[in-house]
Amino acid sequence: QVQLVESGGGLVQAGGSLRLSCVASGRTISRYGMGWFRQAPGKERRFVAAINHSGGTTVYGDSVKGRFTITRDNAKNTVYLLMDSLKPEDTAVYSCAVARGLYGGSSAGQYGDWGQGTQVTVSS
Repeated sequence: QVQLVESGGGLVQAGGSLRLSCVASGRTISRYGMGWFRQAPGKERRFVAAINHSGGTTVYGDSVKGRFTITRDNAKNTVYLLMDSLKPEDTAVYSCAVARGLYGGSSAGQYGDWGQGTQVTVSS
């Protein structure tokens, strides 16, 4: 089992940027896709972004496309989410997850291990 710890969340004004990090321990994630999801209060968990095992393929949710960038550093067992042009509707708890295979998709069921999440709050 892998442990995931997210960091980098916080309070930011609309239009600002944040970079989230997800550090994995317990086993290497280099052979697995990774994903980021978010959940706002009273709402369902939503897909944000995913990246394949090598970092060569990425996919984004429609609401963040063009503003967020997912990357990974397999040597550091870490995945990042760079968030630019943040909007108040981006406010949520952001969690990373390890896919069950080389590629992660937009469905939470494709992921097996999850972090606890980091809070992102965007003020207007």
